[in-house]
Amino acid sequence: MKTHLELMASYNQWMNKAIFSALSGLEPAELGKDRGAFFGSIIGTLNHILVGDIIWLKRFSAHPANFSTLEVLEEFALPSSLADIIHPHIAPLTRARDRMDSLIIDLIKETRAADLAYNLNYSNTQGKAFTKNFAHLLQHLFNHQTHHRGQVSTLLHQQGIDIASSDLLMMIPDA
Repeated sequence: MKTHLELMASYNQWMNKAIFSALSGLEPAELGKDRGAFFGSIIGTLNHILVGDIIWLKRFSAHPANFSTLEVLEEFALPSSLADIIHPHIAPLTRARDRMDSLIIDLIKETRAADLAYNLNYSNTQGKAFTKNFAHLLQHLFNHQTHHRGQVSTLLHQQGIDIASSDLLMMIPDA
């Protein structure tokens, strides 16, 4: 499982870099234009991914392993909504995304096999309590990003922008 999560963290960073690189040709008005996606615009969707990461990592900081990697989360305010626009402009959003991806990679490196087996208690944004396996929650973190990056990829494709290959297969080492 740890090897799988390391692969997913690397893939996550690689794809985010590809998406943000592809955005360089779009004007700010195009990034903010409501295109009918779940979170409206490209910038709205990318902010939602960041918001989700912040929420999940803050939940993960309650893990008894007390991950030192997550100590920096004190610098991040807890979003009030899944649709919060933390960074309305692409340059600070890019910096925040790069920082978050590095943080996620460091968290996975710090995580031990015993940590993955732990059942984490948390509450969702509506206050409902859950207890779920930590390894599965980490998988959800990556799946959530993949889901919404797919939406951004479609929105970019509609603008004639190709992000190239997005297949996880590109990251899987040869046997």
